[in-house]
Amino acid sequence: MSGAVDFQLTDDQRALRAGMRELLERRYPRTRLRAVVDGDAERGAELDRALWRELGTAGLFALRVPESAGGVGLGLPEAVLAFEEAGRALLPGPLVATELAAGLSGLWAAGGAVPGSLEARLSGVAAGAVQGETVVTALDEEGARTPVEHLTSADAVLALGPSAVELIPAAEVARAAEPMRSVDPATPLHRTESNRTRQDQAGPGRSGIAARLRREAVLLTAAQQLGSASRTVELAVDHAKRRTQFGRPIGAFQAVQHLCAQMLVRAESSRSVVYAAAVTEDPGDIAAAKLLADEAAVHNARDCLQVHGGMGFTWEADVHLHLKRAWVRAGQWQCAAAAEEELAAGLVSTVERCL
Repeated sequence: MSGAVDFQLTDDQRALRAGMRELLERRYPRTRLRAVVDGDAERGAELDRALWRELGTAGLFALRVPESAGGVGLGLPEAVLAFEEAGRALLPGPLVATELAAGLSGLWAAGGAVPGSLEARLSGVAAGAVQGETVVTALDEEGARTPVEHLTSADAVLALGPSAVELIPAAEVARAAEPMRSVDPATPLHRTESNRTRQDQAGPGRSGIAARLRREAVLLTAAQQLGSASRTVELAVDHAKRRTQFGRPIGAFQAVQHLCAQMLVRAESSRSVVYAAAVTEDPGDIAAAKLLADEAAVHNARDCLQVHGGMGFTWEADVHLHLKRAWVRAGQWQCAAAAEEELAAGLVSTVERCL
């Protein structure tokens, strides 16, 4: 009988999470977030390249890159912790795509021989992504095509088809893309029409790379949702302690207590599933993680608005920003319907094996 799996964070993992939080509090405090949101649309759409490079220097995009390739040499659980902090801070930008691109060269080469021109392009983009010098966004072409975020600020686009992966210059994609209105003022979106991946790019041995990258993107996005869900719990509880009504803090009223308790349950439930999926890397676990994290992020932001009352609906409050970002992320990579289908397929497969 195998021993139980220990899901408790190690001292190194706690230090990584604390370091990431400290970095973001210093380099991307609330004043910077409000400057992005309150600025004009054109300025708000531009990424802060200096911040991006500092994130690269701190190792955010190189966490899973082997040390021999200039990375940190850690695993998916550590990347999840870092992206959870990014979600907590509402850090804008195509973080997931850039992190995936940083390790793409070695992953692609593992699938078989790579043409010389393609190998050079992959190596260049990967090296730039590791250092934070290159911004990579993503285009998911499986099922319903999702919009591309931060296209005008990106240098390259990581396009994932059902079984193919391509790395395309962002300018080439932008020529055939149309800007679309985004509910999140810090996440500009573009709609693309034509397919960008070719079946012949899958190649022997590479058909699983697109699926693997997509699973990792789903989990890292779930981690960001978890960070946002946890942050809205903090915002609601802090407001409930400070806001008084009828001579008492509103947190003394049972209705407010129930809302905050439900928010905490959602956040911690999704945390356990997200952390477990980072260890198992099972497709069903990852689908469950995305499903619960999306629900926690969206519903916690809504309940946080309720705790704030009328003030929560004002532009000056930050709560609506968490809700809008949660809506955008919920539609990225694996939506609720796709996650439910993944879980249902897993259950059917389990039942069939037992029969």
